[in-house]
Amino acid sequence: MKLTNNAKKIYETWFNSSSQLESDSSDFLEDYLNFLGDIGDKINIDEQTRLLVIVASLCVSGGAKSSFKSFVKAALNVGISAGDIKEILYQAVPYAGLGRVEDQIFLADEIFNERCIKLENMPKKSREGRGERGLEIQRKLFPAVDKFIASTPNDQRHIMEFLSQNCFGDFYARGVLSLELRELLTFVYIVTLGFAKPQLLGHIAANFGIGNDRAKLISVVTTLIPFIGYPSALNALAAINEISSSKN
Repeated sequence: MKLTNNAKKIYETWFNSSSQLESDSSDFLEDYLNFLGDIGDKINIDEQTRLLVIVASLCVSGGAKSSFKSFVKAALNVGISAGDIKEILYQAVPYAGLGRVEDQIFLADEIFNERCIKLENMPKKSREGRGERGLEIQRKLFPAVDKFIASTPNDQRHIMEFLSQNCFGDFYARGVLSLELRELLTFVYIVTLGFAKPQLLGHIAANFGIGNDRAKLISVVTTLIPFIGYPSALNALAAINEISSSKN
């Protein structure tokens, strides 16, 4: 394969020059790796964040199991911990649903077992008080959340309670990953799913508010192009522009 310097580094560092990647499609792989190399010149996120974002996207895409496994291994190869990878997969469940994420959780476990990686006990907080814990995090991300909850019809109020308790109280409140990274990952999940524009806009605003600026989100979308395709990437950029305009 004729690889650029950036692509060669990715091939050697992320994938350990794995012959498994080549199979009978080395011409495709050459283009794919070179494109990943080109992307590296246009983004301003570090290598570990780049791989965390890719793993997060692949875990909710609903397929691409071989790619998911390759990039979980790549993440481990550059020093990302198995615990951090597990947190990404767990947090994906309330956004993409268990049907999309369950297989990836078990695939990651297989890889950890193959590498004899023994995970320490994952952090787990008591169910008691989880609603208030979650709501406290929501208030940091969405200053108008109390007003929004108060305006919810009574027959839908339980969904808002589940959001606070489950999505934020059970997952965001686990620690391990910073709040800034967790909110960036949520942006990745929603962009990859390719729908839910109101939630996409809300989480772009939340990212801006917590310090993940426009340049960072554009770098993330650029990183995701090979995995989500141009239509979804362009929709995400349009949403970023919409929120950026509203802030001016």
